[in-house]
Amino acid sequence: MKNKIVVGITQGDSNGVGYEIIIKALSSAGILDVCTPVVYGSSKMMGYYKKLLKGVDSFSTHIIQTPSDVHHKRVNMINCVPDRYVAEPGKKSEEGAKAAMISLEEAVKDLRKGDIDVLVTAPFDKAMVSREGFEFTGHTEYLAKEFGSGDSLMMMCSENMKVGLATNHLPISEVSSALSQELIAGKIKLMIASLKRDFAVDRPKIAVLSLNPHNGDEGLTGDEERDIIKPVIREFVSNAELVFGPFPADGFFSSANKDKFDAILAMYHDQGLIPFKSFDKERGVNFTAGLDVVRCSPDHGTAYDIAGKSVANHLSMLHSIYTACDIFNNRKVYDELSSNPLNSVAEEYSRDTNGSRN
Repeated sequence: MKNKIVVGITQGDSNGVGYEIIIKALSSAGILDVCTPVVYGSSKMMGYYKKLLKGVDSFSTHIIQTPSDVHHKRVNMINCVPDRYVAEPGKKSEEGAKAAMISLEEAVKDLRKGDIDVLVTAPFDKAMVSREGFEFTGHTEYLAKEFGSGDSLMMMCSENMKVGLATNHLPISEVSSALSQELIAGKIKLMIASLKRDFAVDRPKIAVLSLNPHNGDEGLTGDEERDIIKPVIREFVSNAELVFGPFPADGFFSSANKDKFDAILAMYHDQGLIPFKSFDKERGVNFTAGLDVVRCSPDHGTAYDIAGKSVANHLSMLHSIYTACDIFNNRKVYDELSSNPLNSVAEEYSRDTNGSRN
């Protein structure tokens, strides 16, 4: 009988730190009280990496064929990666990339069927999976297509900070041309909806960063703030939403200003991720907002340079599992409350009164 959240976990690249952080995270005290893990990968590789690690002698897995066979007091494993595949820590290889893709595809099938409740993905090498036929720039884009989402929002989350990205994995040279009022408005809408439903924030307060140095310096260093970003913010404000900015990105994170907001929208990848990872090193979670399903992942890559050395930090994987479970529970509560007609009337009244005060 299903009595806990079933968390599907993909192995990621066989030669990265995926197995190490999975084993360490699932060895943590109390983890099986929170959820029922199902790892998609290879028990042969799992055993190989377990031998390389220290302090996990008691770790074991329960081999199953489908999630319906889960043991709720064990770490479950679905052997979907062929036994002929071998682990070569630290080495980029076709097999490592193919194993990551197989694991992801099998987990997504079960997620779509509702056989697992949430998905947590270990990192793969984007360049390597691309060579093997993966046509997306990352998990975020792949899952948006798989689950029919017209749009999604890559959002980095921690206890103290949430940072969303207007553009994801784009070359810097393409960021400006990719920005539009429609794009930014769509990302802000996704952020507001996610903060309410996924993180239980009643009235989200959002900061929007500028693209150019010094907020464009009134057009001296760029027109995107004046022509694209500011009109979008004004539109949200006119609808009584708490959206502020644009703020110059260079000084925003070094000031107390960052603590006044529930989330921050950055214009491009490094603008948001560098400060996020600086403040929340090793504990950050990458969450894909805007999907009907819940997907989280560690906020780091394959880390080939330390793979197999038993030094990989597992806290980001552990927090990814906990965050996925929290979001799943928050959605259940939100959806139950939203289906109550009395709550809908109260929310509409709140919007009307807040709007009339502004």
